[in-house]
Amino acid sequence: MKKLSFFLLLLPLLGCSQTDKGQESPTVNKKIEKKISVNNDSSHVKDPSKIEEYSIGDLNEQIINVGNRKTNSQTTNSSSKKDSALLNVKLIKQNPELKYGCEVTSLAMMLNYAGVKTNKMELYRLVRKDPDPLVKSPKGDILRWGNPADGFVGDMTGRRPGYAVFDKPMIDLINQKLPGRAVNLTNQPFERILSHVSNGHPVVIWTTGDYRLPDRPEGWYHGKAYIKTPLDLHVVVLVGYDANYVYLNDPLSGRKQVKAGKQQFISSWKALNRRAVSYR
Repeated sequence: MKKLSFFLLLLPLLGCSQTDKGQESPTVNKKIEKKISVNNDSSHVKDPSKIEEYSIGDLNEQIINVGNRKTNSQTTNSSSKKDSALLNVKLIKQNPELKYGCEVTSLAMMLNYAGVKTNKMELYRLVRKDPDPLVKSPKGDILRWGNPADGFVGDMTGRRPGYAVFDKPMIDLINQKLPGRAVNLTNQPFERILSHVSNGHPVVIWTTGDYRLPDRPEGWYHGKAYIKTPLDLHVVVLVGYDANYVYLNDPLSGRKQVKAGKQQFISSWKALNRRAVSYR
């Protein structure tokens, strides 16, 4: 297992408590489908003297097929997007209460925009936690800790080390506030995420503190599983885009509609395993 001998120096910089690295741009913040074959050959004409009998099952199948064609058409229409979009999502800052709370703070911004009356502290209390404690070696190396896929790892307030939470616990939390309306965009093409914003829905999305490729890999054991994830992880709200840029509400820097290069941001999002959540 990879060791982190300098972990004690990094504790203040875990997860979304990242600070700026002094980049040159002032706008860059650091931190089973079944195939159906239809025969349309009109040259084949059956004997009109023979009457075909149809069962209820045959009729139901025809109705289902028509419904599927309608659904597919609606999906295609909803995937279209505007050339640019910018949503006026109210900014909420994670500090000073939630040093590692970029996920729930970003979620509070998104839910407020959807008309839900909530705040970051309520979501902090509600989000699922992974209770596994941080275990270090005598040298300060991380040996064991929680799994962000199961719940928030560590202490979100910063009184003790904290890390992050991934998409599934966030989806559960969205469904608590908007029953049946959560949308997990994880592993979807980025164009679909942009279409979601184009349709008027901000997206909570995983990136890094500076919206660039992660450069601080780390890992630890959780039970028998080995959790491998970068330390310089951050979560923001995607509120807009145009041809060259994406626009973000960043809960750590406290900046609204901060501009970042689109391709650079997509690279960081991919490196964080393409995680993104929203609502419909």
